[in-house]
Amino acid sequence: MTYLEPLYSIKVTCCNCEREFVTSRVRPSLKRAVRRDADFCSYYKEENPDYYVVRVCPFCGFASTENSAGKLAEWQRKAFSERVGSRWQSRDFGGKRSWAEALETYKLALLSAQCIGDKERIVASLLHHIAWMYRYQGDTEQEQRFLHYSLESYINVFERDGIAGNDARLMFLIGELNRRIGWFNEAVKWFSRLVNDQKIMDTAMIRAAREQWAIIREQMLGDQGGSSAGTEPLRGVL
Repeated sequence: MTYLEPLYSIKVTCCNCEREFVTSRVRPSLKRAVRRDADFCSYYKEENPDYYVVRVCPFCGFASTENSAGKLAEWQRKAFSERVGSRWQSRDFGGKRSWAEALETYKLALLSAQCIGDKERIVASLLHHIAWMYRYQGDTEQEQRFLHYSLESYINVFERDGIAGNDARLMFLIGELNRRIGWFNEAVKWFSRLVNDQKIMDTAMIRAAREQWAIIREQMLGDQGGSSAGTEPLRGVL
């Protein structure tokens, strides 16, 4: 039986310096998760595709994902150059990545997105992925820290963009992240809002919200009321 290398290379053009570089991806046929957490964090038997979401230009250091801004304005290039590019020492993340290297690419992508003022939804997703990276390592303190950041960012997305038709997944994520950081009353509010909104037709997300709502009831009973107050969302990431 022929062994299939899990990684393959693609060529990408940097949207900052416009030079071409190579980055790796996991073959689609091997992207089979063995299990998945309620907030969509997936676990894989072999190579983890999440390690290869970010593309880092080895020439200028600009890091992005497929969903990031496609072309930068001059002010964005200048902002990135002042904060990152001027201090960048060439590094190649194009091959196989360790956990530490994958984490570094996400933090570079977050910094790049913040420099250019990318969409809040992109920033929220990067913060959430960083929380997953720490979860993979069992680092609960750092995971919780970045779950707080991503929750705050997802709420900003919701408040700025509105429900965008019926963004059930976003509402579910806000509820689930509230649950994961122990803000049970807030989580219930969001799950209830999702379940009871007549405009939302996403049956999978409605069902998931009901399931997590039931888990919260068990958690609150177990904790004799849980931790509903919490603290103010954290600011200042890196």
